[in-house]
Amino acid sequence: MQKLEKRQIIKNVSSSWFALGINVVVGFFLWPFILHRLGEEAAGIWVLIFSITGYYGIFDLGIRSSVVRYIAQARATNNREQASRLISTSLFSYSCIGALTLLITLVVSIYVVDFHSISPESRYTARWLLLMVGAAVSLGFPLGVSGGVLEGLQRFDVQNLTSVIATLLRAVLIVIALRSGYGLLMAAFITVALPLFTSVLRTVIAWHMMPVPIGFGFVDRKTLREMATYGGSTLIIIISARMRFKSDSIIIGTFLSAAAITYFNIGSRIVDYAGEVVENLAQVFMPMSSHSDARGDLDRLHKIFVTGNRFCAFTIFPISAALAILGKSVIRVWVGAKYVDPCYPVLLVLLFASTLRLAQAASPRVLFGMNKHHTWAIVTLIEGVANIALSIALVRPYGIMGDSLGTAIPMAATTIFFLPAHLCRQLKVDFLTYLREAYLLPVMISMPVTLILLLMKRWWFEPHNYLGLLSQLGVAGLVYSVCLGWALASKRATRVGRLRMQGPQLAPVETLSQDV
Repeated sequence: MQKLEKRQIIKNVSSSWFALGINVVVGFFLWPFILHRLGEEAAGIWVLIFSITGYYGIFDLGIRSSVVRYIAQARATNNREQASRLISTSLFSYSCIGALTLLITLVVSIYVVDFHSISPESRYTARWLLLMVGAAVSLGFPLGVSGGVLEGLQRFDVQNLTSVIATLLRAVLIVIALRSGYGLLMAAFITVALPLFTSVLRTVIAWHMMPVPIGFGFVDRKTLREMATYGGSTLIIIISARMRFKSDSIIIGTFLSAAAITYFNIGSRIVDYAGEVVENLAQVFMPMSSHSDARGDLDRLHKIFVTGNRFCAFTIFPISAALAILGKSVIRVWVGAKYVDPCYPVLLVLLFASTLRLAQAASPRVLFGMNKHHTWAIVTLIEGVANIALSIALVRPYGIMGDSLGTAIPMAATTIFFLPAHLCRQLKVDFLTYLREAYLLPVMISMPVTLILLLMKRWWFEPHNYLGLLSQLGVAGLVYSVCLGWALASKRATRVGRLRMQGPQLAPVETLSQDV
């Protein structure tokens, strides 16, 4: 790759992690503030309403992923006419979807108070909260096209800069509002309004980066069919993701209580923060894969697959080790000692399954980039259905732990028994060679930091405040930095050995050091 493209990839990854770092730090300190200011029931209603509106994502119909893929393809082939048709058709489709979801919001708001976990005095607030969040999501559909365009152009740095500004401003405004005596509705209004303003800004920036003509005259049925063909499988994956990650709060709210949602959310939110670190890295691999697929560069797809997952493992393995060992201290310091006993088991169960999934976060992106994600869509749908069925079956006898197991078991099964073998078949890569190349080195360099964390917990002290927690994490981070620095300096982190192929043998795969 040219030096300019290498610098852009570095900017994308580094800016993604910087934006995520800001988001995690803000969330880490802001959520306990919101929880203690609003109370457990109001916080639970907040999570419940955002979980309900999270299901509106199924109306995306795979359009955003189509925008990312075909904008990357248009960029690779310099086809401005394709980009114009794609953006115009996407805007038209999303506008129709936005109008439909607004209508659905009006209907759902009538019945949201039927959740028995919502007390009579909170039902007025719950209804208006749903109307507010639902309206914002509806507007966010057409405004979100610009984000897909920026991703297709591999300008994640622009997205991340605007995200950082919005995150910091949101935190400041929420603190001011709650300290001034405002409640849940004002905090939610700030939360949903700032992303809309950010999307408007991104729209202006995206148009300047790709100034193609846009209008109703460019709305094209053929383009819509292409997007529907590609997006059909994506839609199934979107539905599956809602089943996996948005159903827990609704199930707990239906069978238990709003306060139980809060307890579950504390454990799951910590795991989500860890997952976002990897997801922000992995998102760069989809447009890279689409770009390589458009040029027929199978060798580079192999490199993205193997080395992409290796870097995902480099990222998630030490984080998971730290959360498993220091998870109780993290919860105690973050929200208080009374949440440790109910929340730590939830964290452990979800962390195990999420680690298996996140260590392979590059794999689905490669499938999307190659337009070979159809089988993966069916498998994730089966996983989503199994998630809901198991969660409902286990939540009453085992509470929030039962719901956690209902989520973790299908996720672990999918990521162990299907995803790695499926990718190896698609790319004709030997399975055992892939496992060795992708994960042996991350496991090895994660062992010292795991050992250090265990020794500090046993011989030093168990942290009960931010200073103690940060000191232990700092020591562990220093150890891991040394190990990872050695792997990078020796080029072992970016080197891919000879892949034994299934079928015709290929030449030795070169390193991906020029790409990542």
